[in-house]
Amino acid sequence: ILSLFTVRKFVKLSQGYFRSQAKSYGELNGHIEETYSGHTVVKVFNHQEKSYQVFEKINDDLYETAVKSQFISGIMMPVQFFFGNIAYIAIAVVGALLVLSNDPLLAIEVGIIKAFIQYTRQINQPIQQIGRIANVLQSTAAASERIFNLLKEEEETPERENLKKPNVVKGHVVFKDVHFGYLEGQEIIKGFSAEIKPGQKVAIVGPTGAGKTTIVNLLMRFYEIQKGSIEIDGIDIRDMSRSDVRSLFGMVLQDTWLFEGTVYENITYGSEHKTEEDVIKAAKLAQTHHFIESLSGGYQFELFEGGSNISAGQRQLLTISRAMLADKPMLILDEATSSVDTRTEVLIQHAMEALMKERTSFVIAHRLSTIRDADVI
Repeated sequence: ILSLFTVRKFVKLSQGYFRSQAKSYGELNGHIEETYSGHTVVKVFNHQEKSYQVFEKINDDLYETAVKSQFISGIMMPVQFFFGNIAYIAIAVVGALLVLSNDPLLAIEVGIIKAFIQYTRQINQPIQQIGRIANVLQSTAAASERIFNLLKEEEETPERENLKKPNVVKGHVVFKDVHFGYLEGQEIIKGFSAEIKPGQKVAIVGPTGAGKTTIVNLLMRFYEIQKGSIEIDGIDIRDMSRSDVRSLFGMVLQDTWLFEGTVYENITYGSEHKTEEDVIKAAKLAQTHHFIESLSGGYQFELFEGGSNISAGQRQLLTISRAMLADKPMLILDEATSSVDTRTEVLIQHAMEALMKERTSFVIAHRLSTIRDADVI
């Protein structure tokens, strides 16, 4: 009974410290990653000392909680052994008194004492094992708590039944009284309506935070609209599968992302069936072929994660090449030339004009040169 009480008491006490330890671990790792990723900014603003002080504070909190949690979990077993030994001593003393007793009703033999000690050992051993397992479970549960919270988050809205798919994609897009907000009660898009005819170039402009990229996210079904509808060739996008909707669009985003691997693998991402000739043709159209050839290994040049070993402008050129190779019925360009120089932008504009010809295109941009030829603004 004492052993069970000890396990329960120590587990309950250590739970809070293990949770605090896991939280401090997360904060420390997050701070290190953030500081390392932005080390240039840290140095430019002479923020090294402040960052170090934040690190020291988080590290001290982690040390304090780790010591307490490990102390409590470590002392559990000695305390259990202590109570177990007390039980052995009590049995031995009481048993010895009964063996030496002259009262025939109380007198027992030495074998009974040995049996009681053995039974006590057999009972205590599982309880001690429960204590060990409880320590491990507490540490694991504390570390997994944030994962469980993530798993509890609401998943994507299930697909509707009897999904449709356009036989021939013309690119006729209609927004009907679309409402959306990332937070409940805070709408960003309020009653947006528009009709884009097949082959038109649509420029989406507005101040920062107006919801330009949000419209594109809704069109791609990265988020579900809260009211209204979006139709492609007369079909509500919610009546199409997400994969079918996204297969209709080629995208070039302002925040480029390249995967660790060769230049060739990154350009053919999502278009693995394309030939090498197709890849080179798309790269030439995007004005990318020349700089790729200047790399050691050319199209087989190995990129780091995120393309960190080439410039921002070069990364954007590669993503434009990827979109050109994909050859989708419709295009979404979100500040597609924001990281290239003016000369390269002019060259890309000519390539974009050829790419967008007879394709419905959505262009998010701030530069007048990018949107001056738009059919709808």
